[in-house]
Amino acid sequence: MKAQAVVSFFFILTPSLCGSQASFSYASSTRSEQIVIGRLDEDVILPCLFESGLNVVIHWKNQDNYVYSYYKDSDQLEKQNLRYVNRTSLFHGEIHKGNASLSFQRLSLQDEGIYICYVGTSSGKITNKVVLKVGVFATPVMKYEKKNTNSFLICSVLSVYPHPIITWEVDNAPISEGSEEEIESLDPFHINSRVKITGSNSSYQCDIENTLLKQTWTGRWTMKDGLCKTHSENVLLSCEPANSSFLPSQDFTVTWSRVESGTSSVLAYFLNSSQKTVINEPRLSRNKLLINQHDFSLTLKDLSPSDSGEYLCNISSSRYTLLTVQTLHVVVGTGEEVATRLSPLRLVLGLTSLWVSCAGGQEGELEVEGGVNWNCKNKLDPVPSQGLQSACCG
Repeated sequence: MKAQAVVSFFFILTPSLCGSQASFSYASSTRSEQIVIGRLDEDVILPCLFESGLNVVIHWKNQDNYVYSYYKDSDQLEKQNLRYVNRTSLFHGEIHKGNASLSFQRLSLQDEGIYICYVGTSSGKITNKVVLKVGVFATPVMKYEKKNTNSFLICSVLSVYPHPIITWEVDNAPISEGSEEEIESLDPFHINSRVKITGSNSSYQCDIENTLLKQTWTGRWTMKDGLCKTHSENVLLSCEPANSSFLPSQDFTVTWSRVESGTSSVLAYFLNSSQKTVINEPRLSRNKLLINQHDFSLTLKDLSPSDSGEYLCNISSSRYTLLTVQTLHVVVGTGEEVATRLSPLRLVLGLTSLWVSCAGGQEGELEVEGGVNWNCKNKLDPVPSQGLQSACCG
């Protein structure tokens, strides 16, 4: 809180009967200025202190509007503007101690402005100036969207005032601002900022700053390496903060979902406040031993080709949103399927065989010419998952 004060005093000095001591009788005019920052829908106190005395008169005004009045030892609210009815009050038990501060409840953006506190007593008078500023910063969100073959990130804040500063980074390097959309509404602002994802191996970060409230929120998106599995296998879907500075230290939620063009479906979610995990997909499971390590990865069992697609992990708190995307490919593990997938590779590269790893760490040859044969130790074996991953993930 910033505060500036310009104070002028005029003292009448009367020598005391007690030697070198002096007593002061106030005939003074004091003017000071303070800046008070409040939050929308919350309460705030506008300060006003004075030298206590008899016959206290207090007036709080905003421009020509009476906010609150007190004299003759009681409230005098006949002239009070309707905007302040049942929202303002004094600390009556503190008035005789020199406290004329005003309690202001349920702030609105229209309450911003300059408030004058006038206090007069039998000892003198003061006039204080209080500048009230009101801000709001409802928790922003980062959303990941797919539309046909394009992918987008949207940083959105539903309610913010004053207008925030929004910045984007790709791989920790600043980029020009995304396309910003201000939703038509009365104050506070509703703002969306959108960027198109151009590199699947890049990380994107969005920062939204409210300079008045000195709050900054961060959204981060990361694409993990693709996963390739065979029918009936299990897969671990990664979900953990990539940066130690984002380790959850407060209430947060974790949501797992599957993303398709234009839609997403929630598979499971975790609430830190209750330590409760709700799973909507019965084939999903979670290693409870990893919870205290801030690892929220899930295992999806008994895969089928229909499980292929993008999986999104969302870790969100009031300070950040962390999005992690993984692409899963599931294929049927037969030689015929592998031949179909490898034929374009053979034609493009002119290959007749690929060397891959066999079970047990031994080398084997996957012959493409005239069909698919998997040869380990000069023995024809079915295609194992390691070889199939080489085939479908390249």
